[in-house]
Amino acid sequence: MPLPDLRRLRGTRPRTPFDPAFWRSPVRGARFTAVLGLVLLVGLTVVAGTGLLSYAAYNPDLNAANDSTPDKGWLGFYLFAWPTGPHWLYRLTQGVHVTLGIVLVPVLLAKLWSVIPTFFALPPVRSVAHALERLSLLLLVGGALFQFLTGLLNIQLDYLFPGSFYRLHFYGAWVFLAGFVAHTVLKLPRAVRVLRRGLPSDEADGPASPDPLPPTLSRRGAFAVVGAGSLLLLLTSAGRSFDGPLRRSALLTPRGGTEPGPGGFQINKTAAAVRITAADRGEAWRLRVRGPAGEFRFSREELLAMELHTAALPIACVEGWSTSDQLWRGVRLRDLAAIAGYPDRPPGVFVESIQRRGPFRKAALRDNQVRDGRSLLALEVNGAPLTADHGHPARIIVPAAPGVLNTKWVGSLTFGEL
Repeated sequence: MPLPDLRRLRGTRPRTPFDPAFWRSPVRGARFTAVLGLVLLVGLTVVAGTGLLSYAAYNPDLNAANDSTPDKGWLGFYLFAWPTGPHWLYRLTQGVHVTLGIVLVPVLLAKLWSVIPTFFALPPVRSVAHALERLSLLLLVGGALFQFLTGLLNIQLDYLFPGSFYRLHFYGAWVFLAGFVAHTVLKLPRAVRVLRRGLPSDEADGPASPDPLPPTLSRRGAFAVVGAGSLLLLLTSAGRSFDGPLRRSALLTPRGGTEPGPGGFQINKTAAAVRITAADRGEAWRLRVRGPAGEFRFSREELLAMELHTAALPIACVEGWSTSDQLWRGVRLRDLAAIAGYPDRPPGVFVESIQRRGPFRKAALRDNQVRDGRSLLALEVNGAPLTADHGHPARIIVPAAPGVLNTKWVGSLTFGEL
């Protein structure tokens, strides 16, 4: 009986992911990976920068009520007093942060797919420099997947993760940034060299397969597929920041539906959801204003009898959705500060809502926000009294502030040290 051909048996043994020939796509290659990497370098830099700006917009170092990460330490080194102008600032920065993050999902997935053979390369560590590269890759990939996952869940209002989104997303951002910066320093020179001159003849083509299958899609076609996916996500998500027909195209975001909230524009939380009853908002409601001059109590009718001012301001939320400018009418915060005992230079104010449940029932506003003449205790919007879901009997509206700092169903304002 003839002996089996050992060479043939070796050639037909099952391949594993640790075998370079296991990965047979002809699309993978250094140039393909380098192009995706440079797109992510620009895009993720913008996403990270606008994300840190979003955190600064909460003025977390002002008061514990605004700070979801009180143990941040030196990670909050960059924080600054958030400005009130231009009045659409937060609408722009957070809209870009969320929209661009969504658009980059296909690019991120394509980049991970393109380099996945390198995750299984043996030996796993070849030198100190290679060990640093692998560590940066672990932080980068893990941090990016975590940030994208928690961000997308937050946009959909699906809080499936344990703990506060703000805390998880903030610390996850710094893990991601550590890997992002390290990996960029290590890999950017090679990516630029590949795009300019290609690889030297004696250098392997990165993650390219040594035994590729016959091509069914060119690399140019693969780029087109990734670009089409990003364009589709842009068209089905960006509209949540605009009114009219564009909002109807935002099929992937909760605030992008065709049905506006009461009053003609979107809301995030209803009065019923936070257990605000008609009795809470009725004749017995009083606004308490506190300061050096004492404590004052005002009914809604008394507030309406004061000098009222109008401001055209949007609502913009951390989930990335926003409204166009709405016409708000109410009492200026700086006028209420004068009643409380600060006629000249109003300080910050601590705002408390009458809502019974949910986060951000309390918030602090900086002195620059109180002094801005567009900052109102709003009583009306678009020519009509506030609806229950928009904060009746009174709510805060401040230019360029995140939506959660525009407290609804206000019960008290305390001016002074925060």
